[in-house]
Amino acid sequence: MSARIAVLASGSGTNLQALIDACNGSDFPGDIVVVLSDRPKAGALRRAEHAGIATEVVLKREYPDRPAWDAQAVAHLDKHRVDWVCLAGFMRLITDTFLDAYPNQILNIHPALLPAFPGLHAQRKTLEHQARCAGCTVHLVDGGTDTGPIIAQGIVPVLPGDDEATLKARILRMEHKVYPKALQWACEGRLAVVGREVKLQPAPTEGPLWFDPTP
Repeated sequence: MSARIAVLASGSGTNLQALIDACNGSDFPGDIVVVLSDRPKAGALRRAEHAGIATEVVLKREYPDRPAWDAQAVAHLDKHRVDWVCLAGFMRLITDTFLDAYPNQILNIHPALLPAFPGLHAQRKTLEHQARCAGCTVHLVDGGTDTGPIIAQGIVPVLPGDDEATLKARILRMEHKVYPKALQWACEGRLAVVGREVKLQPAPTEGPLWFDPTP
């Protein structure tokens, strides 16, 4: 039986599209059943509608605080009997209300090699610190900011002359490779959390680390 996936997105939805494309594969063990956004004009909602996926909008201004917003979002996801939640460019911190509803069932992708450069403007911080490598991290979500157990990472070079835009584009290409694979493992029931470590059972032959030297 295929796992039922929700995606939360606030922006244009390029990572959502990568997940949609992966789920459309004949052997992918999950289906995206709903896309939820806090922004009614988010491009991610248009992508979902084009793919025939249900959409939900929960506006920030209609709720007094984050736990109240999270409770409403969880209520919407419960209607769709969701097994896994993917954050894909979702620009809100979630609270214990959400975490308690989906313990170790929420994935996020971050455009840096965590634990380096958590939070906003990761690409800018990478350049400011003159790092030689950048990349992305898929992790389980906990109560901190990008502090949850790491599932998979992808590495790309930082090249001479890079600015935020060029580095962001290079990292994004890696995100589109790593996130679908991490979600596949989750849907296959292969993620075992031991302390702060995610153990893949059985261990994959192809990862969970990628490197792409392509400029």
